[in-house]
Amino acid sequence: MARTLIRCGWVVSMDPAIGDLKGAEILVEDDRIAAIGRDLGAQADTVIDAPAMIAMPGLVNAHLHTWQTGLRAIGCEWAHGEYFKYLHGGMATQYGPEDNYLGNLIGALNQIDGGCTTLNDYCHNITSTEQAERSIDALEDAGIRAVFTLGAGKLPPEQEKAEPFEKRLNPRDRVAHIRKRLADDSALITMALAVAGPHWAEMEPTRINLRLAREMGLRSSSHATKRPELAIDPRGYYPLLDEGLVGADHSVVHGNYLSDDELKRLFDAGVTFCATVQTELRGYAGDPLVGRVRALGGIPSLGIDVEPRVSGEMFREMQIALLYALSVCQRENARDRKPAFSVVPIRSREALAWATIGGAEALGLADRIGTLTPGKKADIVLLDGDDLNLFPVHDPILSIVEQANQGSVDTVLIDGVVRKRGKKLVFPEAVRRQRMAELETSVARVMAEAGYVPFGR
Repeated sequence: MARTLIRCGWVVSMDPAIGDLKGAEILVEDDRIAAIGRDLGAQADTVIDAPAMIAMPGLVNAHLHTWQTGLRAIGCEWAHGEYFKYLHGGMATQYGPEDNYLGNLIGALNQIDGGCTTLNDYCHNITSTEQAERSIDALEDAGIRAVFTLGAGKLPPEQEKAEPFEKRLNPRDRVAHIRKRLADDSALITMALAVAGPHWAEMEPTRINLRLAREMGLRSSSHATKRPELAIDPRGYYPLLDEGLVGADHSVVHGNYLSDDELKRLFDAGVTFCATVQTELRGYAGDPLVGRVRALGGIPSLGIDVEPRVSGEMFREMQIALLYALSVCQRENARDRKPAFSVVPIRSREALAWATIGGAEALGLADRIGTLTPGKKADIVLLDGDDLNLFPVHDPILSIVEQANQGSVDTVLIDGVVRKRGKKLVFPEAVRRQRMAELETSVARVMAEAGYVPFGR
């Protein structure tokens, strides 16, 4: 049994039974947390002395199209509809297995570098089993904890006419093949199924895809991005709710335009919700669901969604989610002519819960991750409190949520394995640089084949 003892300045456990501790220790045995407390007196094979550091649960990125990593920032100023025109209607159709591998590898390494220990890789450009296999290979090579959410990709325009996306089924043989590979639901990499949902697909293929997910013992997830009158099926999720096809095994992403009644029906059925606030503020008129889900008594999760349009850093996503939710509170309070708040309506600790506990719940991993709790997996992040942007630390929660960024991350453990130490990834640097160069070549070819000309070229 390998034992690691972490001596840190602060522990922010997010577990009410443990709380926040100053000058505490964390004992890790193999892949799990064995104990948390002061002066544990434990013997260990490895000791990490971190007296100026804040220990926290690893962040959970509950929704990322990781294959898009190599297209970072190209769409920040795209107008309405251009994401689907240029990316899904063009570049996505040019991706092959190795393109996906490179995007997923560099994207997953970046998530680890930024303190994210668990990633929902919503891989929805898949058009072959080999492409799915190589996407998983990349997640494994990176060493991240991940849910590989298998989707059915967009086809070239001529094929799309014959097999329109709104009628498309997830190929049973492909789903079964990948499910066989990812059969162990306790492993570091697990599986879920991406389902287009009623905003993007007709009801019957949506039913078939959801039934397939349950038949295979998989969680499922769908995008809800359209106003009801613009949805492929304007009935939305109501028929699926009536038929019991969505419940605690389903997660809805975005959902900005869901009515209060539809949202409550979904919530009462156990469906979880993921807000991608940076993306939604760029392209959605409706407010992110964060405030509405918490008003129902739930914990939303947070995700990045699309790095071609927003930052991939979960600290930034968490900070913006909190600030925007607070702004909505203030706006609604003024609208209703109520007295000014005497206390802050949303505390920073709650925002950290969205980025840890909420993500764990949305991915069905709450028994393993999301808090620093003895018995749970050792997914631990250490932030350097001596960094100029954090020093001096007065309240570690406020330092994490309001001040920290990717550069603050000193150490990352995933499943008890050190993946970053001393602000450097453990992944071989020469290999990383080679893969980055290959990714640059890959996306240059993809853009050229799609006829997309980036700025300055």
